[in-house]
Amino acid sequence: MEVTNKKIGFVLTGSFCTFSKTIPKMKELIDKGAEIIPVMSYNGYSLDTKFGKAKDFIEQIENITGKKVIHTIQDAEPIGPKKMTDVMVIAPCSGNTMSKLACDIIDTPATMAAKSHLRNGFPLVIAPSTNNGLSGNAENLGRLLNRRNYYFVPFRQDNPITKPRSIVFDFESLIKTIEYALDGEQISPILL
Repeated sequence: MEVTNKKIGFVLTGSFCTFSKTIPKMKELIDKGAEIIPVMSYNGYSLDTKFGKAKDFIEQIENITGKKVIHTIQDAEPIGPKKMTDVMVIAPCSGNTMSKLACDIIDTPATMAAKSHLRNGFPLVIAPSTNNGLSGNAENLGRLLNRRNYYFVPFRQDNPITKPRSIVFDFESLIKTIEYALDGEQISPILL
């Protein structure tokens, strides 16, 4: 299914190293006719890192989408009851956020947005980016792979030599994964 006229919740969590490649995907989705509702985790919204300043990322996102970033639990909660989204994407989805979703811990705007959205039985697309995806977080990744309405952007080892347990999603597969998820299908292969 195409993304034209679809309302896409787009959540960014604290895998800051991927922001510069992820944020332009919002513009691509808008160019394809989608409406983007931006959401950021507490850390994504507030931390400056070696990859950039939070205020600069927020400004870029708000300029692209024409909307204020949702960044509180209170503002994320109405997403489901008001049916604000047809599909939700968490890109990047940090190991911390995957763990919380796997254990049903709803204590950030990101996890609240996902929980609220899922109450309608609509697809949630996970784009994993974590340094411990093939170690401590592998169990949580496995739990989410088996959940109804969860769809994964294909991923690979980030850098098998210096970061052998790190995984990152394939940026070029993000939009296609969303389209498949809207049809209730998991794009494959998941592992690249």
